[in-house]
Amino acid sequence: MKNIVRSIALIICCMIVMTSCTPAKQGGQTQEKNEDKIRIGMSFDSFIIERWQRDRDVFVSTAKEYGAEVNVQNASGDVEEQKKQIEYLIAKEMDVIVIICADSEKLKDSVEKAKDAGIRVIAYDRLLMDTDAILYYATFDNKMVGTIIANEIIDQADLNEVRKAGDYRTIEFFMGSPDDNNAYMFYTGLMEVLRPYMDDGTLVCKSGKFTFNETAIIRWSEEMAAEKCPRLLETHYKDEDLDICASVFDGFAYGCKTALEDAGYTERNWPIITGQDADLKACKNILEGVQTSSVYKDTRVLAEKCVTMVNAVCNGSTPEINDIEQYNNRVITVPSYLCTPVIINADNIQEIIIDSGYYTEEELMGE
Repeated sequence: MKNIVRSIALIICCMIVMTSCTPAKQGGQTQEKNEDKIRIGMSFDSFIIERWQRDRDVFVSTAKEYGAEVNVQNASGDVEEQKKQIEYLIAKEMDVIVIICADSEKLKDSVEKAKDAGIRVIAYDRLLMDTDAILYYATFDNKMVGTIIANEIIDQADLNEVRKAGDYRTIEFFMGSPDDNNAYMFYTGLMEVLRPYMDDGTLVCKSGKFTFNETAIIRWSEEMAAEKCPRLLETHYKDEDLDICASVFDGFAYGCKTALEDAGYTERNWPIITGQDADLKACKNILEGVQTSSVYKDTRVLAEKCVTMVNAVCNGSTPEINDIEQYNNRVITVPSYLCTPVIINADNIQEIIIDSGYYTEEELMGE
């Protein structure tokens, strides 16, 4: 009798174990979703800009190291498409949605839907405006970007010596897209440093266009910069060289380079051209001497900070924050982590770009 009881008990135990180990099924399909994994939706503006491709790759690989899975969506610069993709990520029940917005002012309804669904939203690199549905913001110090570009212009043009000599240098401005809050920050940092040189005549903008609205280039369009620069040269610089192209984006720098070559500028009168993002092409141009500098923003650092931010949010802790003042989106001041940008030029590109492994020497020297 005892043996029979033991046998029955053993059979029952086996049935319990088998039941607990059998995957749950939905609609006849095995449910493979790991509820312990953090599920991150990542909504990109586009991958036209080289830098965003690096951000995607680094973010995804970093997230995997933390045991998270990432669903990447690419809106190809289309705001309406990005709205649809955010709603798709909401329907997929992401734990967090990280957004690199195509238009900082037109995603309010989408991110508020995410908030209503209990999904946390983090802005990445570009601030989302007019909503309280953002928990945090991970970016670089955008005002500092403008400041270090301006200081690079002062150093490369030797403006303090030019001022002492009572001379001047000509300058034109190629500023960022008005639908990106970062562009205002870049401009503010740049003009706070350069405006005194403009006020005393050390810098002369012959077009007379130097306000943000007059110099902003919509959607960060390289093509528009390539059209703008020839117009400026033709209209204002027939009898005098343009000395400085104050550009806040590598794409604008490429457009300026093409226009200057077409206008007959050579090594003898080649102007200072600044940029931002340290694209591979920009770094090659710096080594060739046709672009003066770029702002290096190490995507590895930003991705790491954003992933740890996501991890903290999902585990109920407070992420590392180093700014609670600068980034007001007209509804709330968004707690932010600001990474430090660095200027690169011919003097430090080896140390900062190659030695750090951001690009290899073979990549920089290749075609």
